[in-house]
Amino acid sequence: MPGTHLLPPNLLKLFAPRPPLPYARPVDRDVDRVTKKNVDGVGAILAQLKEASTAGLISAGEGGDAMEEGEEPLFTHAEETKRQLRREDRKKKRTEEFKIAKETYKPADDPEAVGDPYKTLFISRLHKGATESDLRREFETYGTIERVRIVRDKKGRSRGYAFVVYERERDMKGNRQLVGAHARSFPTD
Repeated sequence: MPGTHLLPPNLLKLFAPRPPLPYARPVDRDVDRVTKKNVDGVGAILAQLKEASTAGLISAGEGGDAMEEGEEPLFTHAEETKRQLRREDRKKKRTEEFKIAKETYKPADDPEAVGDPYKTLFISRLHKGATESDLRREFETYGTIERVRIVRDKKGRSRGYAFVVYERERDMKGNRQLVGAHARSFPTD
């Protein structure tokens, strides 16, 4: 503890370490008798697992398939093939949608992205329930706000970040150091 060396001797005694505890032999076991630990590597376990998996494959090939009498398999071969085809179709559709979205994505053409970047404050890690009025109320104390925009997805849900555009650049610059504390005042997901 800093400054303790300046304390009088009677208070320094309070900070002195206690003497070590005396050693006491364990009562429930003999310390002199060495017991074998039986610790092995994982090689034996891996061999057992490999045998179990091959045994499972062999029993599955025999038609047992761990099903009881009268029980049918979960999916027939035809159903499994249909499922696989649907999976592949969905995957192709997703890749095509991604290509189209990648080609059509033009953030410079966004009509909502307006304002001087030197007057704009970026706020991240917002709670999904935070509104423009909440942000305006919190950040208006540092200067006059021209515009508040919470970025939302196509369904109208908050993406968790926002932009606050101030009327003057010095308001935004004065706010930059303090924004960390206020941005954390909103609960995060």
